[in-house]
Amino acid sequence: MTEPRRAHVRRETLETKVEIDLLLDGEGRADVATGLGFLDHMLTALAKHGRFDLRLSCEGDLEIDDHHTAEDCALTLGTAFDQALGDRRGIARFAHAYAPLDEALARAVVDFSGRPSACVDLGLTREAIGEIACENIVHVFQSLAVNARMTLHVDVLRGANDHHRAEAAFKALALALRQAVARDGGDAVPSTKGTLG
Repeated sequence: MTEPRRAHVRRETLETKVEIDLLLDGEGRADVATGLGFLDHMLTALAKHGRFDLRLSCEGDLEIDDHHTAEDCALTLGTAFDQALGDRRGIARFAHAYAPLDEALARAVVDFSGRPSACVDLGLTREAIGEIACENIVHVFQSLAVNARMTLHVDVLRGANDHHRAEAAFKALALALRQAVARDGGDAVPSTKGTLG
C-alpha cells in the first residue's frame, strides 16, 4: 500500500500567519478560514472537487486590504502541493478540465513540470466579489502556480456573472489538479529529463 501524500506548511510574516494541512489522497473535506468569505468558498470548492482534504487557517492584515491574505494563502497552498508531491514520481503530471456553472464555462490546463508559469484570464468586470478584489482572485491562481511549481493556464470561455465565472474557474482547476496528481500506476518521474524541478 502506498503512503498517503500529505504536507503540513506554516508561513508567518509580519503581514500574515498561514497554516495548512493538505492530504492529496483525501475525500474532499475542507476546513478553511481565511477571513475572506469568497476565498473560503473557492478553496472549499477546490478541495471538494479535487478530492483533497484541506485544513487552512489564516490571520492576515485585513485592516489594510485583502491582498496579503489572498496571496499568502495561495503561496502556502502551492508549497503544500509541492511538498506533498515530493519528486512527482508516478503521477499523471498533465491534465485539463472544463467546468460549467450555469452560463459560465471555464477551462484549466496544468502541468506539474517543476517550472512555475501562469496564464490566467477570468474576464472579471466587477471590482470585487465579497471582500476580495477581482484582481486578487487572479493573483491567487498565479501565486498557487508559483509555489506549486506548475504551469497553469486558466481561461473563462464565457459567462455573464462574475461569481459564476470565478467559481467555474476554481472548479475547473480542482478537476485538473485531481487528474494531474493522480498516481498512474508507474514509478517513474514523468519527464524525459528524469527529474521535474
